[in-house]
Formats: sequence, structure tokens, C-alpha cells
Amino acid sequence: MTIQRFTRALIPTVKETPAEATNASHQLLLRGGYIRQIGAGIYDFLPLGLRVLRKIENIVRTEMDRAGASEVLMPAMLPAEYFQETGRWDVYGPVLLRIKDRKGGDYHLGPTHEEIITDMVRREVKSYRQLPLNLYQIQMKFRDEPRPRGGLMRCREFVMKDAYSFDIDEAGAVKSYETMREAYRKIFTRLGLTFRIVQADSGAIGGKTSAEFQILADSGEDAIVACDNCDYAANVEAAEVAAEPAASGTAAGEIEKVHTPGKGGIVDVAAFLKADVKDFLKSLLYVTDQNELVMACLRGDHEVNEIKLANAVGAREIHLASEGDVVKATGAKVGYAGPVKFNGRIVVDPSGAAIASAITGANETDHHIKGVSFARGDYKAEVKGIRSAGAGDRCPQCDKGRFKAYKGIEGGHIFILGTHYSSKMNATYLDEKGDKKPIVMGCYGIGVSRLIASAIEQHHDKDGIRWPMPIAPYQVVVATLGNDAAMMEAGEKLARELEERGVEVLWDDRDERPGVKFKDADLIGIPLRATIGAKTLATASCELKRRDSADPKAFDLIPLAEAADRIAAEVKKAMV
Repeated sequence: MTIQRFTRALIPTVKETPAEATNASHQLLLRGGYIRQIGAGIYDFLPLGLRVLRKIENIVRTEMDRAGASEVLMPAMLPAEYFQETGRWDVYGPVLLRIKDRKGGDYHLGPTHEEIITDMVRREVKSYRQLPLNLYQIQMKFRDEPRPRGGLMRCREFVMKDAYSFDIDEAGAVKSYETMREAYRKIFTRLGLTFRIVQADSGAIGGKTSAEFQILADSGEDAIVACDNCDYAANVEAAEVAAEPAASGTAAGEIEKVHTPGKGGIVDVAAFLKADVKDFLKSLLYVTDQNELVMACLRGDHEVNEIKLANAVGAREIHLASEGDVVKATGAKVGYAGPVKFNGRIVVDPSGAAIASAITGANETDHHIKGVSFARGDYKAEVKGIRSAGAGDRCPQCDKGRFKAYKGIEGGHIFILGTHYSSKMNATYLDEKGDKKPIVMGCYGIGVSRLIASAIEQHHDKDGIRWPMPIAPYQVVVATLGNDAAMMEAGEKLARELEERGVEVLWDDRDERPGVKFKDADLIGIPLRATIGAKTLATASCELKRRDSADPKAFDLIPLAEAADRIAAEVKKAMV
């Protein structure tokens, strides 16, 4: 058994924070010698980084296998015909890394593999007797991100676990989905991460039932809300909100036009009229990808959720109307739009429809109107939830709790796809009666390489990384303070005894000052540090320090004769 010595390892730690790294995980992965960038969003994994990556992969693989899934491996370079078959060749746009072979054939690097796995199954599965089926792979994915950032957080090349379930009907698909939901819960728990399972929007992949596994971190890009009374949690893009009556306002009276010169913003108009912004009906104009103009109305203190709005009007994409479009549609400058007598499609959020006597734009520059009531029929609109949820909103599930807001990093996403792909690609089976039916599918992804960065965002301090034991590159670092024969013999002996007990050990045998060794150990984040110095060697003992200790100076003094057993027991206990 060969002990991993620091002097024979490639662990190029650096003291200075690289200028290009802005978030903690990117900084620490570079400083700790885990990764190195070779291009925008493209990274080498050095030995420490690869060890962490493989540990995450192994945990994912173990739980997927336990859940009854079978591992496959699909090509990374894919013929265009499969994405063309489902229409995604055009939908993906510039994010898809497209290439041509020497004969001029169109190919692309795989960003995801729904089409390829569907093709595999349609070739091999013919009968209901072959279902259900769950296939997964752990493989590089490629997306030409317009702004790669955050190190491993958003890359152009990344490692992903993608799984796909195949069932005879919706009930079977739901069962497969719940099996994967539980497998994911076990995976993220074993990884030592604090996470929430949240309802989510399915986005461009398709499908209707969807949940994200959000790793809680202050640096997270995703905004999520969770009830303080029940287990409801959701991405703000998908969170439902219980309707509430307006906080203020009087019963609807006669509509009255008021002069509001130069007051196009709600805050300014509210101050001018001495009114509460909650009494306003905010009206914004959007244009869909089908060039349809839509007015979105909601309470003045709320914000439009563009994903919800797009879903509400059946659009793939929407964007705010230009100033010219607003003037053309309303006859007024931006800031004075309103639903009364508006000639076009209107969608109103329930919060806006509930205002008894609203103030809104008059579709006339420098004018607003008061006393507007949806209930009375002052304007016609589709009532659909189109606003973003936020802290303090009432929970739609228990109707008692209130939302708390969190930041999260999406670590995993699960979907029920239905027949979205199988119907387009003619992936069918013969049922018991011999009738041909489309296979019902599910899709389950985990950003494996992103989890490295996510874990650091959640587990670090000013000195470096604080790895959870299950995914640390090594579980123990043995630091010998000196290089005389007796010291080196004691360090090697402890390292060997730990390895014999199944502990993963890095022996820091460098001829460096104690401070350098301690700083490097803290930086790279190994959970336990066993230190042998002149004083401890004289008493046949070692110092055991825990990287996650609240007291950075705290340590246990352990007899060397007991050290291997005690440290091994602590490692075993820390493995989730």
C-alpha cells in the first residue's frame, strides 16, 4: 500500500486570490489547487479536484443503482437529426455547440440527452413487459453559455448525471418520479449538504411535474421561498401564492380621472395622490415570441414574474414592449398604461383583481384614474397568477404559514415529461391488447461538477474549504513538523495504520514551516488534521484538530498508540 505523500502530489496551492475569481468556491478551488482554467468556462481537474468529483459520482451512482436504475453511456457528439426530429435544433439557438464533419454533416455536442435515450428505447423496447425502465449516465455536457462565470458554477463543459424513466402510463411515471425524488433526497443527504426540495418551472426541457433540489447558500443565484408552517417550498418562478384581500382601499365608487403631471412611476404617483402603493394596479405591456401584445396587471407593490406570464399566455418567450409599442397601443407615454378601455389581451394577477378600488393608468399621458374595479367589470381580463412570490406571502398549501425567502443553488432537477418526446419520436410499446401506446417519460438531472462548487459555497470560512467528510479529497492529513528520521518514521507509521483501517490519508511530509502546513491544510479543507511535532513525539502522542471546529485553536491530544483507532472511528461516524 502506497501512502500519498504531499511531496509526490500535484497540489499547487497559492496564497493570493486570483483576480478572475469573484465567488468563494471559484477562489478556493483555484487557490487550493483543485482546478485550473484553460478557456472561458473550461477547466482542468487536478488530482484533488478529481478525487472530489469521483466521490460525488460514486455517491450518485450508488443511490441510482439502489433505486433500480441501470447505467449507460451515450455519445457526446450527436448527429443533428435527433434534435431536428423534436424541434430543439432551432429552439436551443446559440447555446448549442454545433459542428460539421469533413463531409459537411451537421453535428452538435450534447447539452442533454432526451432525444438520444428516447431513440435507444424506441429501438429496443417493444412490449409493456419491458417496462418500467430507468436508464442513467454520468457524462460531460456542453453548452455555449454566453457568460460562463463562477468557476464550476456555470461552465461550457461540465459533468452531469442525467437519468430517464420509461413507463406505460402516467401512474407509473408518477411512481418512477417519486422513486427518483427519494433517491435524490438520499444523495444530497449523503453529500452532507443542506438543501430544500422546491417546486419548479420545467423550462425548455418540457413536462409538467417538476422539482428542484436547491442547496441553500447566500451566494446562490436562485431565489426560493419556503413556508414557515408546512413543507411547501418553491422556486419564485413557480411558487404559488394564496390570494389575499387588499391591505387598504375603499369600496368601488365612480371612476374618476385625475391629473398627474410628470408622475409616471407608481411611487411618485402614490406620493402625489397621498395613496398606498397597494391600492395601485400596475400595468405593464409585453410582447410574446408570436408578436402578441399582452398587458400584465398586478398590485402596485408586486413584481411580474416573466416565466409565469409566459406560461399564462402560452408563449415560449416574452419581453417588455418598447416605448414605441407602448405609445402605439395606449396612446400615452410609458407609465400611464391601464386596463380600462385597453384594446388587447389583458392578464391580471389575483392580487390585482382583488383591489376593490384601484388607481391605474388612464392610457393618457399625465393622467391616472381612480375607483377601478375588476369585480364590477370595469375591464375584462384573464385572472392568472403572474407575480413573483416573496417573503411574507401566505402559503397556498396550508393557508396558515408565511413564506421565508432563501437563496439557493440548483443541484438537481426532476421532471415528469409525459409523452413530450416519445410522441414526437414514435417511441411506443404494445399494451396487453396489442394496441400501440406512447411511452410516458421522466427526466432527472444532477449537476455533478457544480456540486463541488456548491458544497464549498455552503462549507467554507476565511481560511479555506471545510469539506463534508463524505466528499473530502482525503479524510485525514498527517502533518509532521520536522524531517528527522524519528519524526518521519512516526508520521509514516500513523499514515499507514490509518490506511489499514480504511481511512484516506494525505501525509504532509514537506520540509516546510508548521504555519505553511497548517494554512495549506485549512485551505484545501481536509476534515481532520493529525499533527506530530517534537513535543508530541516526546510524549508519544499527536494533536487531532477538526477543520469544522468552532474554535480554530481547539484540538485533542491523543496517544499515538490509540490514534489510528480513534481517528478511524471519528471518520466512520462522520460518513453520512
